Amino acid sequence: MRKSSIAILAFVLVSNFVIWAMFNLPESAQVWTGTIRGVSFSPYQAEQSPFEQKFPSPQDIEHDLQFLQDKVTSVRTYSSMDGIEIVPQLAGHYDLHVTAGAWIDHRLERNEIEIRNLIKNAQKYRNIDRVIVGNESILRGDFTVKQLIEYIRRVRALTQVPVSTAEPWHVWIEHPELAQEVDFIAVHLLPYWEKVANEEAVPWVFEHYNKIKTAYPNKHVLVGEVGWPSNGNRFGRASATLAGQAKFMRQFLNRAATERLDYFIMEAFDQPWKKAIEGSVGRHWGIFDANRHEKFSMTEDITENPYWSAQAIVAMVLSVLPMLFFLFYWQNVRLRGQLFFAVLLQLAASLMTWTLFMPATVELGTLGNVVWGVLLPAQLALVFVVVMNAFELTEMVWSRYLRRDFKPLKPNSNYAPKVSLHLAICNEPPEMVKLTLDSLAKLDYPNFEVLVLDNNTVDPEIWKPVEAHCKLLGEKFRFFHLGKWKGYKAGALNFGLTQTAPDAEVIGVIDSDYLVESDWLSTLVPYFENQKVGFVQAPQDNREWEGDLFKTMCNWEYAGFFNIGMVQRNERDAIIQHGTMTLIRRSALNEVGDWGEWCICEDAELGMRLMRAGYNSVYVNHAYGKGLTPDSFAGYKRQRFRWVYGAVQIMRKRWRWLLTEKTGLTLGQRVHFIAGWFPWFTDAMHLTFTFAGIFWSIAMVLFPETFEFPLAVFLVPTLGVFAFKIIHALALYKVRVKCSFWQRIGAAIAGMGLTHAIARAIWLGLTTTQLPFMRTPKCENKPAILVGFYMVWEEVRIMLLLWFAALSVLLRFGTTEWESNVWVTILLVQSVPYAAALFTSLANVVTAEQVQTWAKPLLQVNKSLKDLLNPQSPVRTSRSH
Repeated sequence: MRKSSIAILAFVLVSNFVIWAMFNLPESAQVWTGTIRGVSFSPYQAEQSPFEQKFPSPQDIEHDLQFLQDKVTSVRTYSSMDGIEIVPQLAGHYDLHVTAGAWIDHRLERNEIEIRNLIKNAQKYRNIDRVIVGNESILRGDFTVKQLIEYIRRVRALTQVPVSTAEPWHVWIEHPELAQEVDFIAVHLLPYWEKVANEEAVPWVFEHYNKIKTAYPNKHVLVGEVGWPSNGNRFGRASATLAGQAKFMRQFLNRAATERLDYFIMEAFDQPWKKAIEGSVGRHWGIFDANRHEKFSMTEDITENPYWSAQAIVAMVLSVLPMLFFLFYWQNVRLRGQLFFAVLLQLAASLMTWTLFMPATVELGTLGNVVWGVLLPAQLALVFVVVMNAFELTEMVWSRYLRRDFKPLKPNSNYAPKVSLHLAICNEPPEMVKLTLDSLAKLDYPNFEVLVLDNNTVDPEIWKPVEAHCKLLGEKFRFFHLGKWKGYKAGALNFGLTQTAPDAEVIGVIDSDYLVESDWLSTLVPYFENQKVGFVQAPQDNREWEGDLFKTMCNWEYAGFFNIGMVQRNERDAIIQHGTMTLIRRSALNEVGDWGEWCICEDAELGMRLMRAGYNSVYVNHAYGKGLTPDSFAGYKRQRFRWVYGAVQIMRKRWRWLLTEKTGLTLGQRVHFIAGWFPWFTDAMHLTFTFAGIFWSIAMVLFPETFEFPLAVFLVPTLGVFAFKIIHALALYKVRVKCSFWQRIGAAIAGMGLTHAIARAIWLGLTTTQLPFMRTPKCENKPAILVGFYMVWEEVRIMLLLWFAALSVLLRFGTTEWESNVWVTILLVQSVPYAAALFTSLANVVTAEQVQTWAKPLLQVNKSLKDLLNPQSPVRTSRSH
């Protein structure tokens, strides 16, 4: 390994640790060493909930009061029922003052019990120094001000302690008549719910406290609730974090002590049951967690993530071996490429470490842990795809040279083995096939034959003209009509092997729509002089796409694989054999066992068998032939469906070759077959998570107390992966594919539009054993525009469902919550492939003349605007006068 590579390794590892440290720098805040004046006291334990009729026992309450006795001077209760009425008695054992409360709402009979118990306790226990009748009952709309005043008067008449009710600051400002009826103002000042930024929270509290003081100068003001949550969804500019809570508390407590505020911190202990009414943030307001453990220090520097150093080290350990391997292996990659890939490996390792540690660093809850367990494998899959895409990008952009860069050879008059070219056709237009045969007749190779294998074509008017044309071309061309034939293309090709000339040493396969260059055989067959070469592959290419938007998009989408993917795979002798423009050593084909009729992609499966047998492949990236693109988007999808379904068939039957077999395929070949096909499985995951996202969105809208926004740690990387895949494709195309920027964009849209077809093929490939061969149609008539929608009807429906889900979330949660905006963005990003399918299908059916017709009104509007804005325009001149 070169010194530069070692320097890259050291730089990336050190940078990783430094970045972890920078994101987790300890924050300082004013130290608090005093006693807290008061805390809101809900003694529910972690597993208890009033909604489930699971209430704290007297032992639970006493334990909590004993825990608080040296930390606070007073507690505030909210109810005088369900066992909470015992708090004043038990608090007296620990010299704690109590501000006792009665919870009143629309349940009138229950209210009477609350009021009766509150009055009884206030008369009985001397440590009750004031009472609060109702909590935010005006805010909730349970009572009118007049109705609430009646309750307040009843309590005041029968007690000797100050009486009030508790409401947010704006309710007190809006209802001075309520303030006149109370002995003190109990105001709730919770800046989180006001969407106040963390750093502005404490000043906001005192600003609004002073507003109340100014409005009611003759009333004592008690801050009945003040606090900040340690976890949960972002709300406007307010971020619920542990560090945010710690800083808020320490700043507030010191300033409150200086200004002699009367207050209750919201609240003593985390209350998991409150998630049902306030969402995830509701369970995280305590200064102690639900297990009564300290959540943060009041004196030491504040660290949001105490595990960050361990996470940084784990991320380094996960990345160091892959980096060492690639830096050692990639001596032909420029330093910029080595640095890029090393950084990306480290980012991937850090992301996975962050995710793995999440149950320890974030309180997920039961449902959150389930979601984490489901999404973790999906994120691992996405990271794998990104790493392999980065691997491809690095090698194709920054390599100094290609290790296996095969070029056309000079014709060798001393080596010209006989080649048998096999052309399998099924219901193909005869005029198209004749053009292919004519191009084969012009080959400048001295020793070849052509076998035309017509199978499963019923109509004689289709196959007989081809048979007649073969006779015209001479004895080199032999025609076979097989009628109904098993095995489809593979079956026809296997029949062709039985009819091949005995002295033929090379078998060639070509599609029925290809026009080949005359030097195809003369410049590629010489590669077979090397006895280790099993097959030679030339790329697929297309013709007659110019001037047609849809076919142009298809053409350049195909070009990406043959100019990028195949070139990179060739570096490790791991190309995909294709059923056209391919030449195969006949003895090798006989050795590994003919074409696989069980597989719908018999060509790729044969190539894998040849590699496993120890034969080398040769990929010459020179277009020796050009075929036709599908005429319809439906045909385009069917073709890709077949390729994907066949790949799944291969993996299901040959998975041991890829994963467990000790001999056969090389490591590089295994990696490329897995990595090359794996992105299709992420398309299948995309379909699954699309429906999951729609379901989850509707569930959040209908049942927000149960369903909350998924963790951003899973959502944000998804957006990053989407962006990276687009950048990856465009960057590779710019370097490796000779097309314009807009042609690159068109190729990206066309490829994205196949996502749903690929996903369906994956799921059907995993759950079925056999599908019929689906011929890629050629020369189909241009369908009507309605047919364009019909071809993507499934995609359009899913796209509309995603848009509906996004709109529902926006209407329910608005745009102020960060998690809501991220989730809506995710839904819209998920809809992009379906929108791409619609665009590609419409590009297929809409003619240039139609576009011009539709564009005329827009062009006229544009012209009018230009006339209006042109200084020389008469309209502008008349207005200026």
